[in-house]
Amino acid sequence: MVKFTKQFEGQLVPEWKEAFVDYWKLKKDLKKIHLLNNNHDTSSSNKPSFSNKLVSSLRKFAHFQHNRREHGAIQVHRKLDASASKVDLYETELLQQFADTDAAAEFFACLDLQLNKVNQFFRAKEKEFLERGESLKKQMAILIELKSALKQNHAKSHEAKEEDSISGTLSCDEEFIRDAEQGLESSTDELEKLDIEFSDSPKSGEIGKSSRMKKEDRKLRSLSGRIINFQGKNLRIHIPLTNPIRTFSSLLWGDLVNQSSKKCGPDGNKLHINKKRLHHAEKMIRGAFVELYKGLGYLKTFRNLNMLAFVKILKKFDKVTNKQVLPIYLKVVESSYFNSSDKVLKLADEVEDLFVKNFAEDDRRKAMKYLKPTLRKEGSHSVTFFIGLFTGCFLALFIGYIIMAHITGMYRTKSDTMYMQTVYPVLSMFSLLFLHFFLYGCNIFMWRKTRINYSFIFELSPTKELKYNDVFLICATSLTAVIGILFVHLSLVAKGYSYSQVQAISGLLLLAFIAVLVCPLNIIYKSTRYRFLSVIRNIVLSPLYKVVMLDFFMADQLCSQIPMLRDLEYVACYYITGSYKTQDYGYCMRNTYYRDLAYAVSFLPYYWRAMQCARRWFDEGHTSHLVNLGKYVSAMLAAGSKVAYEKERSTGWLCLVVIMSSGATLYQLYWDFVKDWGLLQFNSKNPWLRDELMLRKKFIYFISMGLNLVLRLAWLQTVFHYKFGTVDYRVTMLFLAALEVVRRGQWNFYR
Repeated sequence: MVKFTKQFEGQLVPEWKEAFVDYWKLKKDLKKIHLLNNNHDTSSSNKPSFSNKLVSSLRKFAHFQHNRREHGAIQVHRKLDASASKVDLYETELLQQFADTDAAAEFFACLDLQLNKVNQFFRAKEKEFLERGESLKKQMAILIELKSALKQNHAKSHEAKEEDSISGTLSCDEEFIRDAEQGLESSTDELEKLDIEFSDSPKSGEIGKSSRMKKEDRKLRSLSGRIINFQGKNLRIHIPLTNPIRTFSSLLWGDLVNQSSKKCGPDGNKLHINKKRLHHAEKMIRGAFVELYKGLGYLKTFRNLNMLAFVKILKKFDKVTNKQVLPIYLKVVESSYFNSSDKVLKLADEVEDLFVKNFAEDDRRKAMKYLKPTLRKEGSHSVTFFIGLFTGCFLALFIGYIIMAHITGMYRTKSDTMYMQTVYPVLSMFSLLFLHFFLYGCNIFMWRKTRINYSFIFELSPTKELKYNDVFLICATSLTAVIGILFVHLSLVAKGYSYSQVQAISGLLLLAFIAVLVCPLNIIYKSTRYRFLSVIRNIVLSPLYKVVMLDFFMADQLCSQIPMLRDLEYVACYYITGSYKTQDYGYCMRNTYYRDLAYAVSFLPYYWRAMQCARRWFDEGHTSHLVNLGKYVSAMLAAGSKVAYEKERSTGWLCLVVIMSSGATLYQLYWDFVKDWGLLQFNSKNPWLRDELMLRKKFIYFISMGLNLVLRLAWLQTVFHYKFGTVDYRVTMLFLAALEVVRRGQWNFYR
C-alpha cells in the first residue's frame, strides 16, 4: 500500500505547493510528540507498582467520563480576522493535560495555521475564478449576438455577393475607452494570459513575470485592441502582437487611429468585423473556457487533498497521544470555507453546459474531449521493448563502426582526408543533435521526478507533448539508423569502392531526416515536429514574433550547437553546389560567400537571442532584459575575436581572444548561477544556494556549479590546441562540442 505522503506529493498541484497543507511539517511535530511520549513512558515504568497502575487507570476512566460530559481534549475557536478581508480564523485551545503540553500546543498552532492558510488561498482562488467566469460569460453572450447579426447580414447580402461583415462604432472618447477598459480589463487579460494565471509559485519564473507587466505594456497593447460599441454593448477586439504582420500593422494602425480619433465626431468611426475575426475571437474564448475548467479542476483537487491530509494527520495524532481529537477538529475542518463552499462546483457545471451548448453542438462527449482530454500513457511495454532493442542495435553497430574505423585508420592524424571532409561532418552533426535530444529526455525524467511542471512552463499540450520514453525511443531509433548507414558506407569504402560510387549515401541520409521533419502526414509525432518548426521560425525572425518561454529556451539550445550548425552549413554547401560529383571538398572552403556565411553562423544564435531580449524589453519594459542582452553581445564579441584569430594567428589577436572570452565567461557564469539558477543567495536559509531546493542533497548544487565552471572554459582549446595522441583534431573538436552540449543539458534542469 502506497504511503499517503507519496500519494499526497504525487497528486498536489506543483504551482500551488506552498498553499497546500504542510503535511511534512505536521508529521515532524507529531514525531517530536511521539518521542517525548516514549521518554515519559520509559521514565514512569522504571518503578512499576500495582497502586500506580490502579491510580492511572482510575484517572483515565475519570478523564474519559469527563470528556463525554464536557467538550473533549480540545476546543477550536473561530474568530474574524482583524484585517479588511474579514475571513474566519481558527485557534485551538487545549482543555486536557498532554504528556508534553508545549509540544501539543505547538502542533495545534501549526495545524491552525495550515487550516487558515488553506481557507484564505481557496477563497482568493475561488473569487478569481468566479470573476473570470462572469467575464467569459459576458463575452460569450456578446459573441453569440455578433454571430447572430453576422448570420442575418449574410442572408441579406448573399444575393449581392458581398463580404460578410457587420459594423460597430469605434469610440474616440477617451473617458469612454478608459471606462470600457476598466470594465473589460480582466476579460482581455483572460484571453491573452489565461494559461499563466494558475501559477502563484516563485518557481514559475519567466512566466510569472507576464502577469506583473499589465500596467507597463498598456500603451503597447492599446495599439492592438479596439473598443467597439455594438447594440449598446462594449466589446474589445484584441489581436495579440504574436507575428510580424500583426506587429507592423498594429504600429501603423495605432498611428492611423490616433490621427483619426482627433477628427472623429460623436458617432465615432465605423469598424467592420468579418467572419474571420469572429472565428478568431471564438477560438480564443473556447481556449479560455478550457483553461478555466482546468483551473476549477485544480481547485477541486486542492480541496480533496487537503481534506484528506487533515484526516490523516489527526488520525496519527490520536494514535500517538491516545486522545480523541479527530471528531472535534474534523468537524471544524468540514465546516470551514474551503470544504463547505460549493461555488466552484456550480461554476464548473455552468462552464460544462456553456461549452456543450456553444462549442460542441450539444454533444457532451465531444465537449469532454476538450475539457477533460485523455492524457497519453506515461509508457508502455512495447515502447520500453523497442527502446531496449534499438539501444542494443546502436551499441553493436557503434562498436563495429569503431573497430572498422580503427582498422582503416580513418581518425588518425594522417587519415583519409576525403572521408573526414565529406562524411565525418554528417556523423558529427547527428551525434551532437541526438546527444542534445537524449539529454532533453533526461531533463524531462528529472523534471517529472522533482515535480516540476515543465508542460505548464513551456505551454505544451498535455495530450501531445513528448514523454521522456518517447524522446529515448526517437534517439535510439535515429542513432541506430545513422550509425547503421555510416557503417555500411565505411564498409564499402574499405572494400575498395570509389567515393564517386558511395558519396551520395551520407547526403541521402541527411535528406531523409529533413523529409521526415517536414512530412505533412500525421505520423512520427507530427504535432511535435511542426511545433519545433514554428519555434525555429519564431527564432529566425526575431524580434518580429512575441517571445514566449519555449522560444528563448530553444534559442539558448542553439547557442550550444554552433559546431553542429557549421557542419550542417558545410554539408549543405557540398551537396547543393554539386561538389560531391567531382569530390572537390575544398570548393566551399575556397568560396568567399561560404566563408562569410560560416562566420555569420558563429554569430547568429547569439544575435537571435539578443533580439529576443530586445523584444522582451520592448514588450515588458524590464531593464533586466537589456542586461541579459549584454551577455549575448559579449558572446558575439568573443566569437568575433576567435574568428579573427583563426584568420590571422598573431599575438595581438590571441590576447584579444583571451580578454574577450574571459569577460564573456565571467558574465555568463554570473548569469547562470544568480539569474538563471537563482543560486548564490547570501541571505538564504541554505547558505550560498536558495531558499527552495528541488534536490534534497545540497552538495549536488555545488558540484553542478563547479562542473558548469569547468565546461564554460572549453574555449581554452583555441589558445592551447589540445591534442589527444594521434587522434585527428576534428575528433577533439567534436569531444569539446559534446562537453558544451552536456553543460547545456545540466543548465536546462536548473533553469
